[in-house]
Formats: sequence, C-alpha cells, structure tokens
Amino acid sequence: MSLDRAIRIAVALAFMAFAAPGFAQDAPRWSDLSVDQQQVLASFEKRWGQLPAQRRAALANGANRWIAMSPDDRARARERFERWQGLSSQERRELRERYREFQDLPAREQRRIRNSFLRFRSMSPEQRQELQRRWQDLPPGERQRIREQLRRDRQAR
Repeated sequence: MSLDRAIRIAVALAFMAFAAPGFAQDAPRWSDLSVDQQQVLASFEKRWGQLPAQRRAALANGANRWIAMSPDDRARARERFERWQGLSSQERRELRERYREFQDLPAREQRRIRNSFLRFRSMSPEQRQELQRRWQDLPPGERQRIREQLRRDRQAR
C-alpha cells in the first residue's frame, strides 16, 4: 500500500471516528424525549438506542406531529393507517409510485389536483353517489378510454 493511500485511509477513518458521534448526537436519546413523546413512542423504548440516528429523529418528529393533532385528526390518521395495512404489497407499491409521480408534478398541477380532491371531499354523500352513478352510466368503452387517457397523461409527465 502506498503512503498516499495509507494517509487517505487514515484521514477517512479519523473523520468517521469524529463525525459519527456528532451525527448520533443530532438524534435524541430516549431521555431527551418529552413525556408525551415517550408515551407515543413507548413501543420503541427498549430498542431506541439501537435505532439509526436518522430513524430516531424521524420518529421524534412524527411523535410531535401526532401530539399536535386534534382527536378527530388522530382518528382519521388511525383509519388511514388501518386501510394502508389492509392493502396488498402490490397496492402499496402502486400508491408509492403515484405519490412519487405527484411529487414530480409542477406546483401548479399539484395545486389543481389538491383543489379537485378538496372539492370532491366537500361534496355531500348524495353528490358523491351521483358522481359515481354518472361514471357507472358511461359505456364501458368510454370509461376505458378515459382511464387510458389519464394513464397516458401520467406517463407523458
């Protein structure tokens, strides 16, 4: 091994030895968490110290979001999580891909989609049923044509 290579390896090892502890300090220790955070994350307590620093930081941030939620928001989050758990691995993969596609859209297009979704959610159950009925009343070939057009539009982006 050349002296130059040995020096580069030694510098890299020294950097890792000093940088790694500093990085781990960015993630909270169990004792650094608030009582509320500890309650939310209780299932992680025994293995908290073995979790990667990035994962601990993400869990602490998630606990903060949970704590800030209203009871209604928490109930909705639980329902969404239960629905997510009920999906097949293929359905989860497809949803993740659609989410990535959405993230790649221009901000204007994301706003348009969000606004359409909010309009749909603000509809009464009767209005939603009417919209569904109108979709079902379309001839199968027309529904397929619309689906294919939407698929092409997604792929073109």
